[in-house]
Amino acid sequence: MRELTPLAIAVLALLDEQPMHAYEMYQLLLARKNDRMVKLRPGSLYHTVERLAGHELVRATGTERAGNRPERTTYAITAAGQKALTERVRTGIEKYEYEYPLFPVVLSEAHNLDVEDALARFRERVAHLDAAVAELDEMLGAAQARDVPEAFWMAGDYVRTQQASERDWLQTLINRIESKDLAWPHRKNK
Repeated sequence: MRELTPLAIAVLALLDEQPMHAYEMYQLLLARKNDRMVKLRPGSLYHTVERLAGHELVRATGTERAGNRPERTTYAITAAGQKALTERVRTGIEKYEYEYPLFPVVLSEAHNLDVEDALARFRERVAHLDAAVAELDEMLGAAQARDVPEAFWMAGDYVRTQQASERDWLQTLINRIESKDLAWPHRKNK
């Protein structure tokens, strides 16, 4: 396997806790709000588990059926899976890799919008970021109130810091455009 995707890392980490079936993994990732850090779709999760099994990083340990529900296969992490997880966490922490997010691309082309349109869209993004930061503050506060060790929620704090920083940068940008400190090009009518 070339490299573990973020979803594969999440799956292996869950199975390192205990064996479980894919639907249980999906529900647990949602409950832990991991869908804020990993693109999570049921089909992608099932495909990831199958791919990990094909590479012998996880193995099926049994199947069960409850009532009219479909049969569910329980998976466990293998020794090779534990090694792959540990190595990917190590390299992911130590090596910076640029991930090509969309926002810098559209930000570099924002001058194609009229100034009022751009300002309205920047304000809307700030509002979304405010809501995301508030939600993260609530989640992090709940984790602290339950005495969850910080090592289990520090990634949420990292995401919160990133989002708050982006929000603050955008608010400064809005202020600079409004005060004419940052000159906005006039668009030709198209």
